[in-house]
Amino acid sequence: MTLNKHHCCSTFIFLLLILLSQFYSVKSELQLNYYAESCPSAAEIIKQQVIKLYNKHGNTAVSWVRNLFHDCMVKSCDASLLLRRVKGMESEQESDRSFGMRNFKYINTIKEAVEKECPMTVSCVDIVSLSARDGIVMLGGPRIEMRSGRKDSKQSYPTEVQNTIPNHNDTIDLSLSFSDPYDFHCVNLVHRLYPTVDPTLDPEHAEYLKRRCPTPDPDPKAVLYSRNDLETPMILDNMYYKNLLKHKGLLMVDQQLTSHPLTSPLVEKMAADNGYFHDQFAKAVLLLSENNPLNEDQGEIRKDCRYVNLV
Repeated sequence: MTLNKHHCCSTFIFLLLILLSQFYSVKSELQLNYYAESCPSAAEIIKQQVIKLYNKHGNTAVSWVRNLFHDCMVKSCDASLLLRRVKGMESEQESDRSFGMRNFKYINTIKEAVEKECPMTVSCVDIVSLSARDGIVMLGGPRIEMRSGRKDSKQSYPTEVQNTIPNHNDTIDLSLSFSDPYDFHCVNLVHRLYPTVDPTLDPEHAEYLKRRCPTPDPDPKAVLYSRNDLETPMILDNMYYKNLLKHKGLLMVDQQLTSHPLTSPLVEKMAADNGYFHDQFAKAVLLLSENNPLNEDQGEIRKDCRYVNLV
């Protein structure tokens, strides 16, 4: 059972906003309109594909945002997330921290459309970044001027995923070293519902969650979702923070945000001003998208986003 619509904002997006200053982007050759000469239609092709896929599969827009986080948080923005398992190399997609992620195949759909116009020119990681940018707009979020020119990794980093992407049971202090636009799966939150309901959780909201997650032992391989936001589930807005103030956070770490001295003032500020949230969100996404990009010597432009190029 899977919900067709998922809220695209969560605890870890919030934590990303807090951690802006901790991200380090090396000096690079990323620039606006990087493909202006080599593939001038690249950005428009990606945008039209994002719109087409959104109209056919609405949840793809959320996937683009999550792809950006999961790729760029692990060592660098380099499309290592997209690599499939091959002999001698595991895939980051197989990590339990990647549980519930989907729509990877549609990144290749976009890549194929770009390749028809400009073969071996546009990197997979730039498609990850620009599709996230366009997906954010489809979700009602801000338009972000994003630079391009990243190169694709020649390897994946499954061990780094475990060390970088947060676990749903982490405390607020531990989670402040992480961030993630998580979809919330039943396996992540049943400890707040069974055997007794967490008293910090709104009772009516708890009943909704128990309907979505009716057993204390959900199948860990089943993708069972519970909406983080029942009012604007497919709009990137500040409703998440408003819900926290109403005791409707899904995870324990959600509700701790309202009581932790570092985060509680920010929860209130985000909840009060959607424009402020959009501004901070845009800054966070831009900085994350430029995390440690690879240069020509370090990376490549993959022909197929699922596999490194054959030498």
